[in-house]
Amino acid sequence: MSSLVTTLEERPRVIGASKVPLTTLNFWTVKILSTAMGEAASDYLVKHMDPILAVGLGATGFVIALLIQFSTTRYNSWSYWFLVSMIAIFGTMFADALHLFGLPLTISTVVFASLLAVIFFAWYRVEGTLSVHSIDASRREVFYWVTVMTSFTLGTAAGDWTAVTLHLGNLLSGFVFLGLFLLPGLGFWKFGLNPIVAFWFSYVMTRPLGASFADWIGKPTGFGGLGFGTGHLSLLLTACIVLLVFYLSVTRRDVDRVTAPAE
Repeated sequence: MSSLVTTLEERPRVIGASKVPLTTLNFWTVKILSTAMGEAASDYLVKHMDPILAVGLGATGFVIALLIQFSTTRYNSWSYWFLVSMIAIFGTMFADALHLFGLPLTISTVVFASLLAVIFFAWYRVEGTLSVHSIDASRREVFYWVTVMTSFTLGTAAGDWTAVTLHLGNLLSGFVFLGLFLLPGLGFWKFGLNPIVAFWFSYVMTRPLGASFADWIGKPTGFGGLGFGTGHLSLLLTACIVLLVFYLSVTRRDVDRVTAPAE
């Protein structure tokens, strides 16, 4: 799984600095931690302060992170994962807000899945590839982050749909999405599944995977959780993310040496 995109996807057609990391095991680890952190942090903020203020703070953090990321000329681990983390928080708030306004989980899941399909179609028609190794120009980066944001909202809706509508609960939902996350790896190695398809399928699954286990650990026992607390969990996960990103920023193990300009 860790080498799906790194080893077999096409390299950028335009020589330039990639704006995204290599998809190694480190990438998947930080990604799943960020989805879990986003779920826990969103739940904590919305429940411990005025919901409108909480969403406003989430939106502000998202916009700031977006501006920082687009101001860079090449991949930077801190700005990249800061934006992913802010999308995890604000994307959760956005999807949850739709549910609070009465939109059924089944419908929101279908709507976000359809929207994601449209974005993929438009991205491919315009750029001719969905490869994450091609994110070396502004327009491609816009497509990339729109896709990431939509995948987070889809994952939030899908995770709640399995846990609540299908009555699987958070723990069982987590194991279901863990299996779905790993499935493309088997399809790639055994049946020659397209590596770009494998990557994006697993990427979408990281959101409900991390969120389901975060809900199970953080929520009270009366809601099917372990009662660890969403505040404590979000702080713990944030610390883990910061340590891993620091490690990546120092070692640069997630930098594509083929396309990165010389220092």
